[in-house]
Amino acid sequence: MSKPIVAIIGKPNVGKSTFFNYLAGSKISIVEDTPGVTRDRIYAETNWRGRDFTLIDTGGIEPNKDDIILSQMREQANLAINMADVIIFLTDLKQGVTAADREIAIMLKKSKKPIVLVCNKADNLEKDKNEIYEFYNLGIGEPYPLSAANGIGVGDILDAIYEKFPKNDNEENDDDKIKVAIIGKPNVGKSSLLNKILGENRSIVSDIAGTTRDAIDSEFENENGRYVFIDTAGVRKKSKIKENIEKYSIMRTLLAIERADVCLMMIDANDRSYRPRCKDCR
Repeated sequence: MSKPIVAIIGKPNVGKSTFFNYLAGSKISIVEDTPGVTRDRIYAETNWRGRDFTLIDTGGIEPNKDDIILSQMREQANLAINMADVIIFLTDLKQGVTAADREIAIMLKKSKKPIVLVCNKADNLEKDKNEIYEFYNLGIGEPYPLSAANGIGVGDILDAIYEKFPKNDNEENDDDKIKVAIIGKPNVGKSSLLNKILGENRSIVSDIAGTTRDAIDSEFENENGRYVFIDTAGVRKKSKIKENIEKYSIMRTLLAIERADVCLMMIDANDRSYRPRCKDCR
């Protein structure tokens, strides 16, 4: 089973990158007071109560802005929401509930994903505790106070995230399994190879490129050991990627590569694009 994925979502300048860096244990994301500094999704691996998980920092969402950069940030955040097992909805306690918070709350509730509502910039819990009640109006559940800058309230938030992780009964036994990710362009036969190894039709096989949309785990055991084969979506050049769902599939593939012990790269022997282009290399 793959590690749970936790996405940090919220409007600009609420402290997403500061919180991300605190959980990651290093300054991976740029932190500034200027809204919109984080534009792409940024990843880090971390652990809580013995459970490894992947953390995603995202650019701030401004629902009603038509600016090209802001719309791209919104798209990146949407992809992170699609990928996530748990969502942290980060808000600003000092600002109170804004129209943007309400719009984001509606969007997150439509995703049907588990959500942990966090109110950042609660630097003085005794003084700020009464202001947090306003955030119940978002209809997401209990708001957790946080001071990302000072690390106050982090433990309670991580406990809440941990409780929402998908159950993984086999996680304790995963260490002795060799994880093999099958990687390649679309329609080179990745799923056919996996089905042949397993002796069953575990993955859908089609001549249509892009049939496999997600990274699929399949366990296999023989006299040489125990394996987890990961069939992945085909990866194409960025210029050829058109659908958001394909971008999501490729991010799943990249995460599969990160957690694999071995990557098996498949190519099509009949595809001339793999062949050397210079005369001396032929």
